[in-house]
Amino acid sequence: MKSKLFRPQLLGALILALSFLMVGTKQNQTVLVSAQGPGDRVTVGRDYKHDVSPPLRDMKPVITPPRREHEENANLHIGRHTDQPDPVVQSSLFPAAMPSPILNFNGIPYPGVNCNCAPPDTNGEVGSTQYVQIVNEGYQVFNKSTGASVLGPVSITTIWSGFGGVCELAGDGDPVVLYDQLANRWVVSQFAGLSVPTDECVAVSTTSDATGSYNRYGFHLGTNFFDYPHLGVWPDAYYMSMNVFNTAGTAFLGPQPFAFDRTAMLAGASATFITTGITGGSSEETYLPSDLDGSTPPPSGAPNTFVEWPNGGVYKVFHFHVDFATPSNSTFTLFANPPAAGFTALCLTTRACVPQPGVPSNSYLDAIADRFMFRLAYRNFGDHEAVVTNYTVSSGGVAGIRWIELRNVTNGPVTVFQQSTYQPDTTWRWMGSAAMDRSGNLALGFSASSSSVVPALRYAGRLAGDPLNTLAQGEAVLFAGAGSQTGTSNRWGDYSDLTIDPVDDCTFWYTNEYYPTGSSSFNWRTRIGSFKFASCGSIVPTPTATNTPVVSTNTPTPTAISQPTNTPRPSRTPRPTHTPKH
Repeated sequence: MKSKLFRPQLLGALILALSFLMVGTKQNQTVLVSAQGPGDRVTVGRDYKHDVSPPLRDMKPVITPPRREHEENANLHIGRHTDQPDPVVQSSLFPAAMPSPILNFNGIPYPGVNCNCAPPDTNGEVGSTQYVQIVNEGYQVFNKSTGASVLGPVSITTIWSGFGGVCELAGDGDPVVLYDQLANRWVVSQFAGLSVPTDECVAVSTTSDATGSYNRYGFHLGTNFFDYPHLGVWPDAYYMSMNVFNTAGTAFLGPQPFAFDRTAMLAGASATFITTGITGGSSEETYLPSDLDGSTPPPSGAPNTFVEWPNGGVYKVFHFHVDFATPSNSTFTLFANPPAAGFTALCLTTRACVPQPGVPSNSYLDAIADRFMFRLAYRNFGDHEAVVTNYTVSSGGVAGIRWIELRNVTNGPVTVFQQSTYQPDTTWRWMGSAAMDRSGNLALGFSASSSSVVPALRYAGRLAGDPLNTLAQGEAVLFAGAGSQTGTSNRWGDYSDLTIDPVDDCTFWYTNEYYPTGSSSFNWRTRIGSFKFASCGSIVPTPTATNTPVVSTNTPTPTAISQPTNTPRPSRTPRPTHTPKH
């Protein structure tokens, strides 16, 4: 979630807009119906409005004035982590063999589209002919063959222009864009609300053209503070995880799963969502839903798999079985809990964590090391299923990225096929995103920084036949970065995004943030790049087992570490005085 600013001179216009919104919200409130399912409390909600937009390319861009946002307070520290020696560290670099970038170009710069906010929440997706990037609060479409802009950047709320209510006038960001390759459609979402984000606005394109028309939906999720939405494509639904707080934003209530009726939304019909409520309460760690890669769907009728960050020492694997015809049959159940290798938690009590050159330690960057990073990428290879994701840990005195591959997550038995902490030197690496191509080659994009290296975009990877638990193809630089960030409440990224081209099922596309020359505040830039392993599409060799290098460290004394709030919003920051570069 972002930190955002407010212009007092716009207060009068804002009050009028909010008055309209309050009336509209009361008239169009989603009806939530509870039904007792087999073991879970099931809640069904229906969109309070849906329609079809004009083509986006024909719509007048909307400029939403900056406005005051409800700011989350620090959460009560709940949950415990016991630091342990990390037995799966890759402590040295392999020779550089990663492919060079194919395209490498700038994305949306600060301030997004009049957002004056940080972090950018950078993510993007590649489709049949286009690449779409989305940040707080901007949306841009590029030609994926040339990198040339096709549309934008425009405000995300332009998509909901004329829709009314909070989706049009109070969209708050935390945006996500996906490409539903099974239907060749785009899925765009952001949360919205009058004072706290209680609604999710979802738009599904009517064609494969991201500049065309969209089936638009407004869903009211409840009265709580619904934060940090992450979505995934699955054959029967668009699945979403939320981190839920009380209305005041002072207490974390737990994570909550949602499923939106994909069939109805592709058709532009009235749609429902199903949720089984908050999972486990405030002591439950956050999780991500599976997002399908490739053209091979999961086994028929397979549930969507959610995987939980392993603060408790295991990867909790949940199955969300959803039944839109008989919602009470829907269940969200724990399916497996394979063990996670030990690790040391990184910077759970401070945002000023990752060092940069030329700035004081109070301007170090947020590591967001208390959760999985977007996405949980799923792929069905026919003879096995795999999901890959990553999270940031402390290793060798710096930040390292723990990447994992779980297999057979829908049918079982679930196994941890690979897990390794990538910490090959003294550079800090964090804000990762992982995915696999059609041949089982894996790539990991991430931010890299240190006291002598400005924040950069890099990527590393492995071929399917490389020794297990290693990124044996070394590391490459997508963009070296140019400067350091000062102030900005230490916020960085919130997430980055690595996705796979649905046409060749081989080309990786990565997007993340960086800073321009010098040291500046509220001045982020974004970058987009693609690359491809030359061996993709060939016969996949059997990977060879190896002993993963282990960093020799003194065994730490196990310590109970408090879990921080799930991306709390910092207090508002003074408006920067410079003019952003575009």
